[in-house]
Amino acid sequence: MDTRQQYSGFISGTGHWIRMLALAVMGMLASLALAEESAEPVESVTAAAVIDDTTTRVLAVIEEARDYVDDDPERFYAAIHEVLDPVVDFRGFARGVMGEYATSARYRSLDEAGRAQLRDQLDRFSETMRVGLIRTYGKGLLAFGGSRIELDGSSEEDPSAQRATLRQLIYSDETEPFVVIYTMARDRDGNWRLRNLVVENVNLGQVYRSQFESAARRYDGDLDKVIANWTAEAEAETSS
Repeated sequence: MDTRQQYSGFISGTGHWIRMLALAVMGMLASLALAEESAEPVESVTAAAVIDDTTTRVLAVIEEARDYVDDDPERFYAAIHEVLDPVVDFRGFARGVMGEYATSARYRSLDEAGRAQLRDQLDRFSETMRVGLIRTYGKGLLAFGGSRIELDGSSEEDPSAQRATLRQLIYSDETEPFVVIYTMARDRDGNWRLRNLVVENVNLGQVYRSQFESAARRYDGDLDKVIANWTAEAEAETSS
């Protein structure tokens, strides 16, 4: 099977191209975190600049982790979380994955007990997504063998814009580079935040939402069962 057809590996982290995705995601997110610590006003920092300028720093972090990760993998995952947490809205992402089950309209339609239950479900699912993504990408990063990564020169960005779509090319042993498309937006403080990610026409948010909707139908809308099963599967995948 061609690498580009191994879409099933996207969620579990298997397949060669998930390692390329992991590097791209982590490179971008680390860039965003470092940009926030810069003395530059956030409004003057372009999305392209924060992606491009610190990819090499992320590679250095990966190399450092190789010396200790076998003895202390939790240290590595904690380091990834430290980078991800300031720049990824895991709760917002989880809410998007839950789709119609976590909309504002549904929340308003519930009584106080139902609202409290939904908040608790969203909290638990957000944590499940956070842990699963961090460990999946962390394992992918450790398996990374080295590739050339660059922003597509055709990507254009208005420095004053509130949103940006950037195209990144990841070169490996394939004939054509892997293509990662980032959709980013500024938050209220002017910092860039990841809003969506598409890899080789695979939309991360849509893939997870489809899985959640399928599980919700299987469990007749019982979100507690959906989340418990999702958590169990994520733990099994990331521990293998």
